[in-house]
Amino acid sequence: MKVLRKIIKIDDELCDGCGNCIPSCAEGALEIVDGKARVIADFYCDGLGACLGECPTGALSIVEREADEFDEEAVEEHLAKQPAEKPRAMPMVSGGCPSARLQTFAPDEAATASNTAQTSQPAALEQSESALAHWPVQIMLVPPTAPFLKNADLLVVADCVPVTYPDFHRDFLKGKAVMMGCPKFDDAQHYIEKFSEICKVSGIKSITNVVMEVPCCSALPMIVKKGMQLSGATIPMEEVVISTRGKVLERRPLQAA
Repeated sequence: MKVLRKIIKIDDELCDGCGNCIPSCAEGALEIVDGKARVIADFYCDGLGACLGECPTGALSIVEREADEFDEEAVEEHLAKQPAEKPRAMPMVSGGCPSARLQTFAPDEAATASNTAQTSQPAALEQSESALAHWPVQIMLVPPTAPFLKNADLLVVADCVPVTYPDFHRDFLKGKAVMMGCPKFDDAQHYIEKFSEICKVSGIKSITNVVMEVPCCSALPMIVKKGMQLSGATIPMEEVVISTRGKVLERRPLQAA
């Protein structure tokens, strides 16, 4: 049965047939046919976009159109027929791509693991406590109806920030739901639509945008703002700018309109 849903689209003019996308598709929905990547059957594609970041030419995107429903049983049968030596990114688990399987962590789970590790390590090797409370974290993979978004304080962060800012977990992540992405390489329009839906259905209480000082990062708060405007919601927003040396350069509120 055909339904309106997200699915991968391949631009033939941009696709050079490199095949980089093939291993990243855990469902085996992609193949190279006549020198171009193809979705071999709509019901094999879960539409989550794990393959997007592997395409060097930007030929892959996510569109919404009428397509056959994703069929996990058909995918498992399809993968079982593949040669054992054929590379795959990850084994199938319930719910499609393992990277997108929703998980919520108990508040003390990370602390318990950290404290256990610390008892057997020198002080110099002690690990800080993780403040991450859910999975996944990528904007592309988090569904608007994810339970950890319900009535949450949302942290929207550029991919480079956690690498640059040493106390990211303590100063920004603790107590928040987080969504990460890159406005330079990802699908901005898809992000706008996703944040619009999140603002409509999740009851988000506040949004903190943390970005780098580099020009391309400035688009991320605007993407979130446009999504909120599209939803008709009014949610307090703040923008935090981090320098490439890991310092907070600026904090300022963002007006909804």
